[in-house]
Amino acid sequence: METVSIDNRSEFALWAIQRAQEIVTQQGAALALAARDMNEAELAKTAADLGAAISDALLDVFDGLTTGE
Repeated sequence: METVSIDNRSEFALWAIQRAQEIVTQQGAALALAARDMNEAELAKTAADLGAAISDALLDVFDGLTTGE
């Protein structure tokens, strides 16, 4: 993952929107397919993967804030 310098609230909002779009693009298709196929096990797995991707992104931001990067 590349390092991004965020200097103000507007830049953070833009970064957050772009990162959310990336996550949904990467994880959303599998979630939609599982829902369409009514595959409860796959739906649970893909929903967990989506949640993990969101959590990872938030932790990356937190780590950057706490280390002063």
